[in-house]
Amino acid sequence: MNQISAIEAPSAGDMPTGDMTVLRQRGQREVFCGLTGIVWLHRRIQDAFFLVVGSRTCAHLLQSAAGVMIFAEPRFATAIIDERDLAGLADANEELDRVVTRLIERRPDIKMLFLVGSCPSEVIKLDLSRAALRLNARFAPSLRVLSYSGSGIETTFTEGEDACLAALVPELPDTTDAGLMVVGTLAEIVEDQFTRLFAELGIKNVGFLPARRAAEMPPVGPNTKFLLAQPFLAETAAALIRRGAKRIAAPFPLGVEGTAKWFEAAAKSFGLNAEHCAKTLEMPVARAKAGLAKSRVTLAGRKIMFFPDSQLEIPLARFLSRELGLTLVEVGSPFIHREHLAEELLLLPSGTFLSEGQDVEKQLDRCREAAPDLVVCGMGLANPLEAEGFTTKWSIELVFSPIQGFEQAGDLAELFARPLRRRALLKV
Repeated sequence: MNQISAIEAPSAGDMPTGDMTVLRQRGQREVFCGLTGIVWLHRRIQDAFFLVVGSRTCAHLLQSAAGVMIFAEPRFATAIIDERDLAGLADANEELDRVVTRLIERRPDIKMLFLVGSCPSEVIKLDLSRAALRLNARFAPSLRVLSYSGSGIETTFTEGEDACLAALVPELPDTTDAGLMVVGTLAEIVEDQFTRLFAELGIKNVGFLPARRAAEMPPVGPNTKFLLAQPFLAETAAALIRRGAKRIAAPFPLGVEGTAKWFEAAAKSFGLNAEHCAKTLEMPVARAKAGLAKSRVTLAGRKIMFFPDSQLEIPLARFLSRELGLTLVEVGSPFIHREHLAEELLLLPSGTFLSEGQDVEKQLDRCREAAPDLVVCGMGLANPLEAEGFTTKWSIELVFSPIQGFEQAGDLAELFARPLRRRALLKV
């Protein structure tokens, strides 16, 4: 069993070699804000609209991240706080009501509206939760209005999803029926695969949060058990527990091993036969293992370093080290939730160097000293590191891509193998 301790600020040469040590860093960060989560959330909930109350910078960020063309009609927008609002010449609540009214008149298909807060001072002073209550009274029952913060002051880019789902939990219907809830945004193809496998295991009352449509959000109650599909949903998990639900402890469904243990934990929690579970998973496991073979040739024996960005880093590190043979130089994460990641931490190689938070200049120094073959980092660091001769992988792509489950294990491995193959071709 790995023992985990914490230290504040070792030098670059203080890499642990025995049990795991967590380096806690509280310096300069390089990460997108929580507004970025809208890019995948608006694709998931098909009749929801995300209205950011913010600045032109917020609008540019979302358009750039989503690749929105000017003639497209996405289900997100920015209500821009401009000079009149900042000068106090306009009533921000009246302006917000006017924008929402125009939006609903233009888009009557929208059934759920999220008011998303951002960083400008006038937005911070605006009580969006009260605005949501006011707008609910006006537009109910045809529209449900909720609010959450995607501010970069409060959230990193995956924490935006956590804030959104946590806002949904109090609105979920009550139930006393036994059931399973899968928590975390998944691609539709992954949801379909998971639903089929749960049914084959014998778990039929399965809901997904978020659901594809506003009216299909799963119920919750004292007989609900839930599995986290993403490691960055601490507030959502806490909100579900307050509603009486119970979390099933498991690794995350990344790679063959993580996905198998995730399903096995669900089956065990519902008292299902272990032999039947193993038989059900036998073929998907075999296919997934075969899908890793090509990437393993490229990745085995390589060194990899994770800069903190998405909170996916620890499950990904476990997958890459145990199933593809990579050596972990450093695994950085914005936050390490000791309870939710307990099963993952036990599966990491002894002596893995973990860092929580960031002090970017010091981590860059450690990166240069360790000279990893592959660096997983945010887009803002990738180009400078490439210019220094490093091979990089954008961490944000790992959130945008369907990577959970058996059928996606090979694709997930390829996301890491591809940059190394590209670098090899460029050298030729």
